[in-house]
Amino acid sequence: MGKEEQLLESWRELTPEKQQMVLEFVETLKSQSKTTAINKEYIPQTPLAKKLWSIRQQAIASGIKLLNEAEIEQELAERRGGYSES
Repeated sequence: MGKEEQLLESWRELTPEKQQMVLEFVETLKSQSKTTAINKEYIPQTPLAKKLWSIRQQAIASGIKLLNEAEIEQELAERRGGYSES
C-alpha cells in the first residue's frame, strides 16, 4: 500500500474535528516549507546576486509583501501606462 492510500485510510478513521486539525497542520507545513526552502536551497554566487539576496532578505524581514510574477507584470503595466481594468 502506498503512502497516499495509507493517508486516506487513516483520514477516514478520524473524526471531523481531527480531520480539521490535520488540514490545519498540513497548511502549517506547507507555509513553513515555502519560507524555509528558499533560504536553504539558494546560495548566491556572484557579488550582484549576493547584494540582491541581501536586499530581498531585508525586505522580507521588514514585512514587505513580495509580489508574484502576475503582480509584477501588473505593476509594470500600470507604471508604463498600459494597464486597464476590464
